[in-house]
Amino acid sequence: MIYLNFTDLSGAAQTRLSENSKKDVEQKIGDAIRKYVRENHSCFETMIAEKALRNLYSYKFIFEI
Repeated sequence: MIYLNFTDLSGAAQTRLSENSKKDVEQKIGDAIRKYVRENHSCFETMIAEKALRNLYSYKFIFEI
């Protein structure tokens, strides 16, 4: 679960969440993505960014008001 302060939904907070999600995705399925990128001549950073965005929707957020 990720705890967020309701008043801290700034761009910096969103960037921090995105970076955390990218690290999480790379840690979980980074090797599989690298293999896919090599086989299909894709961009690794683009694939990680797309998967990280999807990964954000799987997080459970708790907003403190």
